[in-house]
This record gives sequence, C-alpha cells and structure tokens, in this order.
Amino acid sequence: MRSLLFALTLLAGLAPLGASAADKLTVLLDWFVNPDHAPLIVAAEKGYFADQGLDVELVPPADPSAPPRLVASGQADIAVSYQPNLHMQVKEGLPLTRIGTLVETPLNSLVVLEDGPIADIAALKGKTIGFSVGGFEDALLGAMLETAGLTLDDVKLVNVNFSLSPSLFAGQVDAVIGAFRNFELNQMDIEERPGRAFYPEENGVPVYDELVFIARNDALDDDRLSRFVTAVEQATIWLTNHPEEGWDLFAAKYPELNDELNERAWFDTLPRFAKRPAALDTGRYARFAAFMKDRGLIDEIVPVETYAVELN
Repeated sequence: MRSLLFALTLLAGLAPLGASAADKLTVLLDWFVNPDHAPLIVAAEKGYFADQGLDVELVPPADPSAPPRLVASGQADIAVSYQPNLHMQVKEGLPLTRIGTLVETPLNSLVVLEDGPIADIAALKGKTIGFSVGGFEDALLGAMLETAGLTLDDVKLVNVNFSLSPSLFAGQVDAVIGAFRNFELNQMDIEERPGRAFYPEENGVPVYDELVFIARNDALDDDRLSRFVTAVEQATIWLTNHPEEGWDLFAAKYPELNDELNERAWFDTLPRFAKRPAALDTGRYARFAAFMKDRGLIDEIVPVETYAVELN
C-alpha cells in the first residue's frame, strides 16, 4: 500500500510538467512578413521558441506605426521596431526599452539610377529627391549631403509615399532616400533598371541597428523576454549555417513570397542579422543619440540604460 501511494504521489507530481502549457508571447512585427523576419520564422518553424517553453504569436500590423504604442499600452509583449524611432519614442515619454537586436546594420540608403548622371552625392545639387517618411529620413539625408558640402536647401524634397523605385523609373525624382538596400536594389535589378546606393554609415551617419526588439519598461524582469531572445539567437546561428535550407523553410511556410525578389532579399539580409541579439553596444547607442540630438530629432541625451538593456 505504501508503495502504491508513493507511486501515485510521484505521478501526481510529474503530471503538471508534461501537461503544462507553453507561455504565450505576442510579438508585433514592423511590417508584413518578409525576409527581414527570417530568425523569427525559423525560431517558430524549427521549434526554438517551443524549446524555450514559449508559444509565440507573430502579428503583422494593420498600421506599421502602431506596434510600439500597442506594446507601451500593454496590448502586446514585444514589438519589432527601429532604433532611430526608439530614441524619438523615448523623447515622447513612451515606456519602452530595447531588449535585443534583429538587424544590426542600417538597411536604409540613398539610391539613384546606376546609368543616370548622379555619380556621387555632390552631383545631387539642384536635384529632386523623393522620400516616404519625413523626420528621420530628412535628418539622414541632411547629414549625407553635408559630407559633399551641401544642405537640404540645395535639393528639392518630394514625398513619393512608398513609391520609391517607380518614381525613379518615371523620372519624377533624381534620387530617393529610404530605399532598403536588400529590397529596392534587388527590385530595380530585376526590372533591369539597376540602382546605385550611397550608404548612410559611409557618409556622415553613425552606425545604428535597423531593427530592434522593444518591450515595456516594467516587463524587463519577465523571463519570457530573455527566453525569446535566446531562441532568436539559436535561429540566427542556424540560419548562418544553413542559408539554403532556411530559404526553403521560409518559402514553404509563405508560398506567396516564393519569388525572385524575396529570395534575393533573403540572402542579402542574412549577413546583417545580429549573431548576439541580446548584446548591447552602449557606445554605439550613445553616439547615435548624439547624432539625433544634433539633427534636432530629440531634445536631450538620456542615459542609454534608461532605454536599452542587455537581458541576463
């Protein structure tokens, strides 16, 4: 009888371990699913999230500007966002903190037609430049122009919404700022109108993280966040070792994205994913904050630790 009771007690103690549900985590993407999100897709499909005891829901936004505010208001756990935007959101008082990095280099670029007359930034004097989002892109462009002795007053700015390469093809503009080098350049090449890119980080702009993971300030001790970042790191390392297999996995999951543009973008983006997504370079963040202040995008420089952390 004592042996039977012991066995039943042991089974009762073990049962919750096998039956326990994974911890749910809602992650809002910055845009519709695309190769920029490769580590997230792989972490889900390869079971890295599940290995960390997580049930992760990846949600494309109806409004790309909404995810940070939804996280700030507690309606989601994590958002994929942009480091430059985070500095401005902190200025606005949103309770948000960077907890990890997805893409650790800029993707933004200034693009012209390769066979056009613009061979260098100085040649943009008196030319028309299209943009899609004001504010940061203006500051980015202004800094790049200054490396050639120009200012924003030396060019004409035109809002082309998100019609970047088409506006170049149609001759409406001479250049565009805000073109993602892993997408627009490939799209232009596919359409046999190749582009020439000028990279911000090579022309007066400090290096920054293009895509980061952000969470609420009061959630930083939630261990689901560190488990999430761990799974993303595992997926990124696997992708580094198995790029072709990763593409096949992505294409099978999203057959509507199985085309030449997304395949090219996939392989162009892989080297830019953070191999240590949890790691934080405070010096880099401080330098970029100084740039944002110099360009008038934020009013003051606050300590990096108040808006970016390295989770244990």
